[in-house]
Amino acid sequence: MTVAPPQKTAPTVHVFADKTALVAAAADQVIELMRDAIASRGRCSLALSGGSTPKPIYQAIAQADLPWDKIYVYWGDERYVPATHADSNAKMTYEAWLSHVAIPADNIFPVPTDTDSPQTTADQYQQTLASSFGTTLPDTPQFDIILLGMGDDGHTASLFPHTAALNETERWITVGQKDEQPRITFTARLINQARQVMFLVAGASKQAALSQVFAADADSATYPSRLIAPKGELRWLLDADASHGLPTTVERTVHQLTP
Repeated sequence: MTVAPPQKTAPTVHVFADKTALVAAAADQVIELMRDAIASRGRCSLALSGGSTPKPIYQAIAQADLPWDKIYVYWGDERYVPATHADSNAKMTYEAWLSHVAIPADNIFPVPTDTDSPQTTADQYQQTLASSFGTTLPDTPQFDIILLGMGDDGHTASLFPHTAALNETERWITVGQKDEQPRITFTARLINQARQVMFLVAGASKQAALSQVFAADADSATYPSRLIAPKGELRWLLDADASHGLPTTVERTVHQLTP
């Protein structure tokens, strides 16, 4: 499978002393971006990621003083499991954040995993985005903020190495695969339309993949995070352990712990 990388934008890279500092900074930055979007456009559309790193960020956002009725929440990927399942990204987010704030139910758009097939779910979620954003193909919805993680293998959202989802250039939502388990995922096309994309990456296990994602020449089918090059701003927030995988040529801002 050959996947052509997009035209790369110049990301900003921020390195924090440890995961705790990364989480605190990410929460502050996301809250600031949410406020900026509301001030500029009267609302904020935010696509969330799953995993362990974002959970404390969501818990911190839940403590913020925000106009919740102007915030619209979506998920960049989801496992094809019931909403009550322990592996559900939406379940984690409700428990950490959404059930603790006065956000209208109509502003929350979980992936509908109670369908007869993953493809049906992908079709329904794409229609949800079309209705919510008032956008139809060939145009693409533009999210204010998309949060992403990166796996040890270089995947992001549910865009896994050497899977068919990487070659999807027409749809906004598609079916990804991990170990023959279906996932519902944003496509690179949809992610790359966003105003702000923020990667949150922690741990020494990410070093090898980061070295290839930031390499001048590497295979995007093997390291799918290389496909992310949004029209807007791209931020990478790393802890020190993960950052050791960056090539020495990559410019970065190192944030020291406050004494």
